[in-house]
Amino acid sequence: MRIAADALQPRIFEWAKQRPEHANSNALVGQQRALNALQQALSIGGRYAHGFVVTPAGMRTYDVLQQVQNQQQWVHADKFDWVYVANPDSASQPLCVNLPCGKANDFLIKLWEFLQADVAVRMPLIDFIKEAYPSERVARYLDLIEDKTFDDLPGTELATVIVTHNEHEPFMLCDRVTEASLFGSIRLQSVEGTISSDLHLIEAGAILKANGGVLAIDAEELLLQPGLWRKLKYILKTSEFDWPQPGDSNIAAYYQPQAIPVHIKVLLLGERDIYAQLRELDRDFDNLFPYLADFSSHYSINQEPLQAYFDYLAYVEREAAVLPLASDAYPALFKFVTRITDFQTELSLDTIAIMQLLREACAIARERQATSIAAEDISSALKQRESREGYIAELSRRAILEGQVYIETEGEVIGQINGLTVITAGGHEFGEPTRITATVHYGDGDIIDIDRKSELSGSIHTKGVMILSAYIANVFARNEAMALSATIVFEQSYHEVDGDSASLAELCCLLSALAEAPIQQGLAITGAVDQFGRVQAIGAVNEKIEGYFELCRTRGLTGKQGVIIPAANLSQLNLADDVIAAVKANKFHVFAIEHVGEALELLTQSEQKQLYAKIEQRLNELQQIEREVSWWRRWFN
Repeated sequence: MRIAADALQPRIFEWAKQRPEHANSNALVGQQRALNALQQALSIGGRYAHGFVVTPAGMRTYDVLQQVQNQQQWVHADKFDWVYVANPDSASQPLCVNLPCGKANDFLIKLWEFLQADVAVRMPLIDFIKEAYPSERVARYLDLIEDKTFDDLPGTELATVIVTHNEHEPFMLCDRVTEASLFGSIRLQSVEGTISSDLHLIEAGAILKANGGVLAIDAEELLLQPGLWRKLKYILKTSEFDWPQPGDSNIAAYYQPQAIPVHIKVLLLGERDIYAQLRELDRDFDNLFPYLADFSSHYSINQEPLQAYFDYLAYVEREAAVLPLASDAYPALFKFVTRITDFQTELSLDTIAIMQLLREACAIARERQATSIAAEDISSALKQRESREGYIAELSRRAILEGQVYIETEGEVIGQINGLTVITAGGHEFGEPTRITATVHYGDGDIIDIDRKSELSGSIHTKGVMILSAYIANVFARNEAMALSATIVFEQSYHEVDGDSASLAELCCLLSALAEAPIQQGLAITGAVDQFGRVQAIGAVNEKIEGYFELCRTRGLTGKQGVIIPAANLSQLNLADDVIAAVKANKFHVFAIEHVGEALELLTQSEQKQLYAKIEQRLNELQQIEREVSWWRRWFN
């Protein structure tokens, strides 16, 4: 089936026409599944109700969590200021008291006034402080020091503020995880040769700073630090924070502040692989983190309205701080965001990638003193990017054009076909054709994969060759063994070949050699095949088509060149404008097929029945010859 030019890219121009006059910036578009999970996690308290947030590449985590916080807050949040005060019974064991948010400094002033007052007149002041700062810990501490003076308190410090909050403080994000940043620390000092610690040397970490609220932790950073995961689990299971001993084992300095109760909601941020590993390797993980908030990297317009995506683009445009987009820029932007996802009906939510493109396009627009970003600016930015990253692809294509790598794009040859491969170099993917050849000879029906024999074949490619062997056996050797054997190879390939996307090309090449039917060299083909000849989808279809098109265009388009792809990949087509223009002008062609028979008819310009009849006739003739030769003559020969 020949594919029309209009089907080679998404309906980007129709989408652009649906742009509303005003869009509301929204970073959470398309994330309802994750938002529902977060809402469940934030509506439940207790030690065993934390969550894991899957953060795809390109998501601006802080922006997303900030907007979630504005819409959904932890129902059981209960924050306090925490202060350590001098313990009259022990200089090395200060006591902690909790206070209403923002009241720590006021309390210290009142505590100072309390200790300055005469013991005989303190009762009214005690009652006032207990009423002003309603806390059981405050009341207990006042009862403990009601008859004490400064001289009765050990050390030189009265108190220190560990944590203070304001009432509208958002969640806390700990993305640079160390033991000190997460758990805090107690430093040491040397006074006249004596190593000790004191109240002002106690420093809170993220757990205490977020105590009573929500703490988001980068999971990868957490797990890279030995021992931190175990410490975090212990705090979550016990709901209590105990300070580690200051210094190391070589320094004897005992200082043990009173443990602080912890009431916190923890959200781990990381990739799905980390989530899977934690579930598999840690038996406590499922109990502590039962809620999975899975943020998506794609927005499907088959399931969601397109209008909402314009709100997401408004958010990206605002964060990128670029010139406004002109109306003709939206089709070009839609083409880019669908190309990232590899599907015509899915738009990317990779905020950073879109921001980078818009900023590059904005710089180009400013150079031409424009007041908005136009389609030509986005196209120029993408061409510049291709130029920056395309050096290896250029060298590869040059090797073909100079004849160092032999690839035919015209004429017809028996047992030779152009397969389509994709190469990844330094994160940049590009497609290029590869010549596959097959020969047949008298034998026992084996198909020899030369790449496998020379240990240049990956396991998936080997599986693909075995599948196409099974197809040939199923069609031509159901009742008798084949008297023909074949060899197949990727010519001029000096590195490992893997993947099954060339199995259709290999099968067509073998059948061409068996039927002695020439293959049109202007056509290149990609696709996987099953044992019944059905053609299955492959990856990187756009890169493969564009790589072959560039070679044909450089040599000169003849109108007979094109590519054959699986019909299952039609929903992934998103080709460059010059490829679409060539298809529209009938200078290049894209065909979609569902069965190997369709591919053979396009490649050989012959009907499948005729080809298979030739193969059957050839096999029958060889079988007849084999029967006529006596066994002893075959033995000696």
